[in-house]
Amino acid sequence: MKLNIIHNECCLNTLKRLPDNSIDLTITSPPYNMNLRIRNKQYCSRQIIKERTTKYTNFSDNLPIEEYNSFHTNVINELLRVSNLIFYNIQIVTGSKRSVFKMIGDYSDYLKDVIVWDKGKAEPSISEGVLNRRTELILVFEKENAISRKFNSAVFNRGTLEDIWMIRSPKSELKNHKAIFPEELVCKILSNFSKKNDIIYDPFAGTGTTAVVCKKMNRNFIGSEINNNYIDIAMQRLETNKLQPINDNYKNYRQSVLELETNTITT
Repeated sequence: MKLNIIHNECCLNTLKRLPDNSIDLTITSPPYNMNLRIRNKQYCSRQIIKERTTKYTNFSDNLPIEEYNSFHTNVINELLRVSNLIFYNIQIVTGSKRSVFKMIGDYSDYLKDVIVWDKGKAEPSISEGVLNRRTELILVFEKENAISRKFNSAVFNRGTLEDIWMIRSPKSELKNHKAIFPEELVCKILSNFSKKNDIIYDPFAGTGTTAVVCKKMNRNFIGSEINNNYIDIAMQRLETNKLQPINDNYKNYRQSVLELETNTITT
């Protein structure tokens, strides 16, 4: 399959064409089913109960829970066929909670580890009696030797990488995409679990953050995205002349982020 391209289709269609073991690393953040709510002990959509809706262009993000479960099962099964190591970012919300716990149970034989992404600030809950959600989970699946906590593909030194990652969630400047994946998060995964020229796959490519960071870090990428508008934005990001290479040393990248944030605050 052609490299360094984002396919305008459902990821399951792309995955069917990928050969076994053809992907070195998968990084992705699937939809969280944010608009599925509970009223009178039954699931319903936010649109029905007239609550604030998380809007994505041409996507309601409120699949019936069994359909949402089935979709994740199909995606993870295919990812395990083509990719040995998978970083699967998910947030525990009403519409995803049962699915997250089901994934952990159903794929316990492939669950390598769990990373907690601390975004630094919690958005206030829109409901009474509900915890503000400051963190998200990154479920790490490995096809072979998941029983061991040791990553064979790791390029970090002993004792240098923890399982709680403090990375601020970027503010989205896009009206129709409220959950932009931070470049820093992708960089941290790539710099610690991949090498140059590896093939990286993102089945929910969105506006192309994984692809952009891959290009900056000399990795090959393949993406899938059903939304035409998001692909247009991703292509613009990839074609810009402002893309600066990122050193594989994550500490150097993190220092540059801190310097940028400091300059922004002081100016």
